[in-house]
Amino acid sequence: MELKVGDKAPLFEGKDQNGNDIKLEDYKGKKVILYFYPKDDTKGCTAQACNLRDNYDVIQKDGYEVIGVSKDNEKSHTKFINKYELPFNLVADTDTSINQLYGVWKEKKMYGKTYMGTVRTTFVIDEEGVITEIIAKVKTADHTNQILAS
Repeated sequence: MELKVGDKAPLFEGKDQNGNDIKLEDYKGKKVILYFYPKDDTKGCTAQACNLRDNYDVIQKDGYEVIGVSKDNEKSHTKFINKYELPFNLVADTDTSINQLYGVWKEKKMYGKTYMGTVRTTFVIDEEGVITEIIAKVKTADHTNQILAS
């Protein structure tokens, strides 16, 4: 099932970079930027995370919390956060269950090979837990403007 604007965001539970439980329902009453990305410390993923970091004050003034999700483990997330001083939580989705719940774990192709991976996608969720925007064509270096322009 493909999620669309107006759908309730699927509830999930995972572990953040510190091994703490993180649940979407803990953010009820807050707007959430839930972004899925392929891999810590790669060019595009770093550009995206740093763009959100550099605009974090503006994002928070607009009432948003940011949560990043990838299949990397907690240790990888901790290194990524420390290296780039990211001010938001990253969820370790090592079994891809959250990726699958949101429909972003898909078949991809690179260099003629087919494999399963995360399709970079951002879900903007309102205070009631409803998806208000889905950004499928993410501009990694200008992602905050994409989000706030909606």
